[in-house]
Amino acid sequence: LMTTTSLQLSLNSECNFFAGSRTDGLQHSQSALSGTLPHFLQEPDDAYIIKSNPIKLRCRAQPALQIFFKCNGEWVHQNQHTAMEHADQGTGLKIREVMINVSRQQVEDFHGPEDYWCLCVAWSHLGTSKSRKATVRIAYLRKNFEQEPQGKEVPIKSMIVLHCRPPEGVPAAEVEWLKNEEPISSLEDDNIDTRASHNLIISLARLSDSGNYTCLASNIVAKRRSATATVIVFVNGGWSSWTDWSECNVRCGRGVQKRSRTCTNPAPLNGGAFCEGMSVQKSTCNAPCPVDGGWSEWSQWAECSTECERHRSRDCSAPEPKHGGQLCDGAALDTENCTGGLCTQSESSSSSSPGIEGNNDVALYSGLAVGLVTMVLLIAAFMLYRRNQSEYGVDVIDSSALTGGFQSFSFKTARQGNPLLMNSSIQPDLTVSRTYTSPICFPDSMDKELISEPSLFDPLPDLKVKVQSSFMVSLGVSDRAEYHVKSPPQTFPRGLVPDRSAVETLDRKEKSLLIPQGLNPSCTSRPLLRTDGVFGHAGGRLVVPNTGVSLLVPHSAIAEDTTWELHMIISQEDTGPQSEDDSEVLLSPSVTYGPPGLDLSCPISMTIAHCADVSAADWSIRLKRQTQDSGWEEVMTVDEESVSCYCQLESQCCHLLVNRPGRYALVGEALTQAAGKRLKVAAFGSMEPDAVSYSLRVYCVDDTPHAFQEVVSLERGQGGRLLEEPKTLLFRRSSFSLQVSIQDVPQFLWSIKPFTTCQEFTFSQVWCSNQTPLQCAFSLERFSPAANQLSCKISVRQVKGHEQILQVYTTVTEVVKHSCSDHSDCTITSQTGSRAFKIPPSIRQRICATFDTANAKGKDWQLLAQKLNIERNLCYFAQQASPSAVILNLWEAQHQEKGDLDSLARALEEISKVHCKSSASSCSNEDLDSDYT
Repeated sequence: LMTTTSLQLSLNSECNFFAGSRTDGLQHSQSALSGTLPHFLQEPDDAYIIKSNPIKLRCRAQPALQIFFKCNGEWVHQNQHTAMEHADQGTGLKIREVMINVSRQQVEDFHGPEDYWCLCVAWSHLGTSKSRKATVRIAYLRKNFEQEPQGKEVPIKSMIVLHCRPPEGVPAAEVEWLKNEEPISSLEDDNIDTRASHNLIISLARLSDSGNYTCLASNIVAKRRSATATVIVFVNGGWSSWTDWSECNVRCGRGVQKRSRTCTNPAPLNGGAFCEGMSVQKSTCNAPCPVDGGWSEWSQWAECSTECERHRSRDCSAPEPKHGGQLCDGAALDTENCTGGLCTQSESSSSSSPGIEGNNDVALYSGLAVGLVTMVLLIAAFMLYRRNQSEYGVDVIDSSALTGGFQSFSFKTARQGNPLLMNSSIQPDLTVSRTYTSPICFPDSMDKELISEPSLFDPLPDLKVKVQSSFMVSLGVSDRAEYHVKSPPQTFPRGLVPDRSAVETLDRKEKSLLIPQGLNPSCTSRPLLRTDGVFGHAGGRLVVPNTGVSLLVPHSAIAEDTTWELHMIISQEDTGPQSEDDSEVLLSPSVTYGPPGLDLSCPISMTIAHCADVSAADWSIRLKRQTQDSGWEEVMTVDEESVSCYCQLESQCCHLLVNRPGRYALVGEALTQAAGKRLKVAAFGSMEPDAVSYSLRVYCVDDTPHAFQEVVSLERGQGGRLLEEPKTLLFRRSSFSLQVSIQDVPQFLWSIKPFTTCQEFTFSQVWCSNQTPLQCAFSLERFSPAANQLSCKISVRQVKGHEQILQVYTTVTEVVKHSCSDHSDCTITSQTGSRAFKIPPSIRQRICATFDTANAKGKDWQLLAQKLNIERNLCYFAQQASPSAVILNLWEAQHQEKGDLDSLARALEEISKVHCKSSASSCSNEDLDSDYT
């Protein structure tokens, strides 16, 4: 370090240098310097050292002969300075700039009463000037929060305060709040304040304020997240107004009348308390008894009239009839002859009497004759009606008698309220699941007409059902589709196809011999997991109901002179294609299509549902096929290019283009801890035979229609009821277990065994469930048979992960356990002909003719694939004889349940617009019509 003496000598020599110069320019500079102290144009700023990166401190002064840094009271060596010098062009004054580096080691080695500091000292001929002190600190942010927010349950319209004290850090950390991973801003919501000492304050709690809150602290070094605090805003139940008093329960005397109210004003939500008090109020009542009427005394006889009669009367007033009593029985007027027989009639009156009697007899006999003729006509008309009705066939009448009538139905793909949910007065139907939008049966997705239930057709094996599609009629296509049941797999040349109705009748008769009389075949085993269909050159579609699995056979894939029976099977075996070390998990059901010797000219489209969360690139998903030795071989990886198979992966299903029949399945390998798969969580309940215990069962299954259908089939046999809409839970690859707990059980109405309120599945049980339902049961006992209402909350959560709440609020009723539901599953699974496709054959041919061959307009199949959002693995389509046809087949598979030709029409319209913009000449309407109509 330089001493003060050496600095003074340096300044003296500098001054002597200026004194020896006698030029006019130097004299002018010296005159300016003589009256000015150094002025700092830039002073050193406070700085933070991040990790091990040194910081730079800068000083710039004018006029200045020398500038040196002084740190912690000691001069910094001249060799550590980097200096630059230039003259101000306006004033000619010398400007000097100096910079030094300060390392982390220097700051750590300093042990003083204050922070490490540095300042600049600048010299001129007049004297020295000092800059401000700049502190240098090591930036850091500790890991642990001094106070983390705590989860809480609060009533609606109350205040919520979540405390947060961020970790210690330099510089001090700034705090930001997240709700369900989304930032919260007090500027957008006046009900929220995040400015009070890092705390989050919600003035009036709303139902929408329920969620997972996280305190996020950050500075220039790092970010820290607090533990997630779950806030639940609950609503305590409130009684509705009392209904009017009912009528007295007795017609006479002392009885009881009652009125009721419900806990719906509001209904308890999110675990809120159930209403306290009685829902029914009774009161005594006195119903007046009926009083029968009684006759009063006869009045005095009236005077004798000119007709030789006299009258007397009486009233029904002793007593009068009251409160529904009977009227008096008898005549109120009495008449008698008042002359003792001395009064006689005139001759004219006597002679007219026989004539009147004769007229009355004629009228009587005429009426009887007319009635008899009318009766004969009615009997003849009824017999004629019965004779005409018999011509419609005995089978239909008999089937209606067997089934007791039927109701029309049509499924809706949009949610209209889950029919599985329990109603206090209606037993739900567990045979049809409408939770999924996957293929259920063809009347759901393609026909707008209502058809009768399948149970109606069970006794009619030789019947073919034909349904006209209004959608295809609008396109000018009038072909009808036929739905067939299965028959022994064979291949038949054209013209030699056997009588399908005869085969079906025989097949059903054989089945009836194996099933006990009086039982529905669908009730004796698990849901039907095999489906068959006969297809020819026109192609068609094959669906396994309620499983999300379907097969599309393209038009002209089968030779014109050949008919094949295809089948699809969902395997129920425990073994699968996943690896033995559990690095791979099964993400879809294992699906087989055949027969093995199937010969097709182009690939078929197969759709399989999966349960992987593909929103992020956390999975390596592979398609595998079973070999002849029961092993499994990898066909392709979804993200890689392949010419043997094509895979279009969507959020809930996968569309495959394959050529070889066989057994296929999707498996996945988690690449990160954030990889997750979707679970479907559902709660069912039923009363035990002792009428005291209530069994509440919670299922966690892979989120595929097939897996959930297994649960529905199981509960159908146990008489279970779905208590809450099933919910989806994301289960991460974090090695943490899954916990299922029951909470908020009314302690004064129900009891549950100690230490059974929380049950747990290990991580491997859930992660490697392989489409198998996981079940846990809670047994509750009611204290009184009058306790017929149950409200509780079921929490399903992964430790340090996501959570779902099932809110149960139900009326417990004693029901008889049925072996199966009264309705049977839809068995229409195959569809042939043009009605199986969205695109009519004529339009398909014109599109393929336009795009299969590249031309000067640039409208080739690659542009078509791009506009239909098919941009990956185009080398697969290039290997096909008609790339456009295969692209359209894939589009058909993607849009089998939703959408129509509008999306395809929009894509063709965009291609036309692109061509018009790129073409040198304008496009005419005639050109567009010829290419894309």
